[in-house]
Amino acid sequence: MTEEKEKIVPTEKPESGDFFWRDIIRFTLIAVLIVLPIRMFIIQPFIVSGASMHPTFETGDYLIIDEIGYRLNEPERGEVIIFKYPNDPSKFFIKRIIGLPGETLQSVNGVVVAKDTAGNEHTLNESYLRELPKDTFSITLTNDEYFVMGDNRTASLDSRIWGALPRDLIIGRAWLRLFPISETGIWPGRTQ
Repeated sequence: MTEEKEKIVPTEKPESGDFFWRDIIRFTLIAVLIVLPIRMFIIQPFIVSGASMHPTFETGDYLIIDEIGYRLNEPERGEVIIFKYPNDPSKFFIKRIIGLPGETLQSVNGVVVAKDTAGNEHTLNESYLRELPKDTFSITLTNDEYFVMGDNRTASLDSRIWGALPRDLIIGRAWLRLFPISETGIWPGRTQ
């Protein structure tokens, strides 16, 4: 019986440039498959621009927006949200939810009272405001509309001017503030 020996035949060694390009392509594909869905459907970065949410948010604040939360739960009063501006959906705005679907809101000298569909009324406690505007308004929301306002009511382009916000324009809520470092935190601007 003859013993067969394994033969190892050397293959040509690829040039080091081949490994480099193969690794770059593989890394890029993996990054796209992981990062792109997260970026498109779960979280999104957002940089605040403007004074409408002062003092809660300032120009240059870097936020991460939770986009998946509103697929599981409905937006709540007091939450800070990012949405497409109804008059130009290519622009994104940041405001606070003041009124919920089906409610009637009334404001006299800046004090907002919400009446739900059962007729229960309550005055909003808006401790985050530095000053109350002297405006007066009254609006009844449909079942898919929200009323939003900036925390800096005297310098905010919001629902008082362009009307109720349709639910389908809401992108997500402020989940994490990364910058400035001194203000880093989860659920920035959240009220109790």
